[in-house]
Amino acid sequence: MKPGIQLKLHQQLALTPQLQQAIRLLQLSQVELETELRELAETNPLLEIDGTDEQGELPESGDGETGEETAPEPETEFEADSWDEHAPGGSLEAPTPYSDEDDEPEHQDAVQEGLRDHLMWQLNLARFSDRDRAIAAAIIDAIDPDGYLREGLEPVQAAVSGLHPSPSLEEIESVRHRVQRFEPAGVASVDLRDCLSVQLQQLDDGAEGRALALRIVGGELELLARRDFQKLARKLDAEPEEVVAAATLIRGLDPRPGSAFDPAPTEYIAPDAYAVKTDGRWRVALSPNCQPRLAINRHYCDLISRARRTDAAYLRGQLQEARWLMKSLKARADTLFRVAQAIVRTQSAFLDYGPEAMKPLVLREVADELGMHESTISRVTTRKYLHTPRGTFEFKHFFSSGVATDDGGTASATAIQAMIRKLVAEEDSRKPLSDQGLTSELNKRGIKVARRTVAKYREALRIPSSAERQRAG
Repeated sequence: MKPGIQLKLHQQLALTPQLQQAIRLLQLSQVELETELRELAETNPLLEIDGTDEQGELPESGDGETGEETAPEPETEFEADSWDEHAPGGSLEAPTPYSDEDDEPEHQDAVQEGLRDHLMWQLNLARFSDRDRAIAAAIIDAIDPDGYLREGLEPVQAAVSGLHPSPSLEEIESVRHRVQRFEPAGVASVDLRDCLSVQLQQLDDGAEGRALALRIVGGELELLARRDFQKLARKLDAEPEEVVAAATLIRGLDPRPGSAFDPAPTEYIAPDAYAVKTDGRWRVALSPNCQPRLAINRHYCDLISRARRTDAAYLRGQLQEARWLMKSLKARADTLFRVAQAIVRTQSAFLDYGPEAMKPLVLREVADELGMHESTISRVTTRKYLHTPRGTFEFKHFFSSGVATDDGGTASATAIQAMIRKLVAEEDSRKPLSDQGLTSELNKRGIKVARRTVAKYREALRIPSSAERQRAG
């Protein structure tokens, strides 16, 4: 074959570094964005955080209306002081420039002690031999977040196999019983009966119902779960009042003793946008703390013209990157504002009347309305929050699929779940509505929904079945 030259034409979509940066900033939450910008500011001398500069200002958060919009007629006015109570800036105006005087010590959350640390602290204070202490430490390491040894004693035995002689299961069981008396009582249990029994044993002997409660926990938990007190009384040869007292004592125990030591830190949510009703119209404003304000360092800008060629080239590159970043932040704020605006415009009925008035809404509808791609809307609605008079919700909360109604319209899944919750709250506790009954009630209201869909929504709302609600009533 002879060598040759061929010319081919093809199209290819290339993501420039600037576009990649804009996409990355768009999907970050407030906290992540602030961290990202501070890291960038540390590497770019031309960039200043919390400065004032006409290029660094955010787009104004207007009233969220256009000439083509029709806002809903007011039914109830939003309290005039509600905005001042919740808005960080106290008004709809743009935030004031940052100053050093605004620096205050941040509140630091105390580090929450984990379950393992709490148990090891007690182990170090208890009188154990070196051998028993090693076994107890292995037991504590095997305890799950709820406080149980779900996998039994075999993993513990394998963990201490290096001891000589190797501990038997009976020896490990003896140490486990001692660990179970640690605080919280019942940790290191192998099942629920074991956990509750230990807690009951640590009560005073004179506690009302203690002896009967131990018998119930030992072999009649299923009857207790069904609240069949009459059968329990007959089976245990006790009076119904005694069974009720014992059941009350058991209900006061903790079936998950380790859950109080959840090491997960508390996560605080700061709204990215606010929806307020003024003059009978719902309006949107970005939070003044939506993102840090940026500025160009004028001192380094002035040095560009006087610096050497290599230094000037470096500073020009950093200046260009700073401008790209500020432009990306402006685009992020504008996109965030427009999406919040579209959500409030579509879900104004929810803001006026509550969850039962939520309309079906999918990402494609907002994308088509704003002339954006669905992936862009998905990024904007992730970990972004809208504050309303009804609470603070993630943008994604306002999106749900629709179910057909008799009048040819649609009802959102959120609205149907709200209706199910309301029907259950208003039902006769002696004759609770079954899933089929809930389906019939919804059908009477013109909502065509299947029984299995109602069951799925009920389970998502963590509402017990009709039989369980009847026993609880």
